[in-house]
Amino acid sequence: MSKETDNEALQRPERIDRNLIHNGSIVDFYADTMQLPDGGTEIFDFIRHKGAAAVIPVMDDGRILMVRQYRNAVDQYTLEIPAGGLATPDEQTHICAYRELEEETGYHAAKEDVVFLLTMYTTVAFCNEKIDIYVARNLEKTGQHLDDDEYIDVYAYTIEELTKMIKDGRIVDGKTIAGLMTYRATLC
Repeated sequence: MSKETDNEALQRPERIDRNLIHNGSIVDFYADTMQLPDGGTEIFDFIRHKGAAAVIPVMDDGRILMVRQYRNAVDQYTLEIPAGGLATPDEQTHICAYRELEEETGYHAAKEDVVFLLTMYTTVAFCNEKIDIYVARNLEKTGQHLDDDEYIDVYAYTIEELTKMIKDGRIVDGKTIAGLMTYRATLC
């Protein structure tokens, strides 16, 4: 039996109501009333995100630029690939990736030097946040253009150093892990 046939045979829950609980600056939080396949109902949490883009900036010597910043949700500093939310829901992700590259790292790349790597959903159980991840090469130093609430340090590491930091638990951000491991597996 194929996966498509398996999926067709499964009944899936049906949303019968959606209530906005909180409208935030980054996400909106909803309570969805779901009709279950057995006829019962359940409330599912749903977080709507406008989408994002991230970029793996690769320097001429092969080192990768990483950003270190404080993240309130986990109450710690994290080491990540540069990323940010779409300015509008219809903004193309590659435009967001160019912007975040320069804003956060202070480096610029020509459009032809930024290539798509992968798409990922960060937390499929309750959030629709989708991030397109790109790789940027032939970087030119321009200077950071941080938002008023951003305090970001930039560091350069080899892919081997970054892989060790992932294995050691020093890099914990999902998009960063997915992006770096895909980069290592396909482009190094």
